[in-house]
Amino acid sequence: MIDEQTEKRRGSFWRELPILLGVAILVAVLVRAFVLQTFYIPSPSMEHTLNVLDRVLVNKLVYDFRDPKRGEIIVFKAPSDWQSGAEGEDFIKRIIGTPGDRIICCDAQERLTINGKSLDEPYIYKDADGNQDPAADRKFDITVPADRLWVMGDHRSASGDSLEHYEETNDVQEATIPEDSVIGRAFTVFWPIKRADWLSVPDGFKNIPAPSAGK
Repeated sequence: MIDEQTEKRRGSFWRELPILLGVAILVAVLVRAFVLQTFYIPSPSMEHTLNVLDRVLVNKLVYDFRDPKRGEIIVFKAPSDWQSGAEGEDFIKRIIGTPGDRIICCDAQERLTINGKSLDEPYIYKDADGNQDPAADRKFDITVPADRLWVMGDHRSASGDSLEHYEETNDVQEATIPEDSVIGRAFTVFWPIKRADWLSVPDGFKNIPAPSAGK
């Protein structure tokens, strides 16, 4: 009797295995499509917060419940004039300004100001000798349009971002990205293991006032 029961259990397991595998694959596909997705870093534009070939985990659901915030690192579908030829190319940058923010370069210490408040950016790229990129390589004074975001790479001298496109076009609409192009927020580096880290919002953004307070 024991042998018969064992055989029945084995037979049941093998019959159910394809169903279990199918369910697991379906769950994985749904999670990737709607909740979480991994991305690898293809360029130096976010060094050294993110290095080339780092892998990050992106929360694709968070902005269904709230708006993007300054300081967050996002993955987004690049506007067509930002792309290098790959249709639907994804970019990763840091949000510097949200709708209504007035961003100016620069204060007396060569820092960006947002709504009248200077922004400390210790995450900006430094070379092997400790020389840090400037916050921006030209003066500008813009206000982020409604429903759009001003985004910049942490490696300012190697980033195709809002500032670069503003320099090319002098058009803040063309230099910003639509909020609905955002795929999600990158919230952790998980590979390589030695670089694993949370991608939290830097302290410098915590004291930036709302746009109305900066006018």
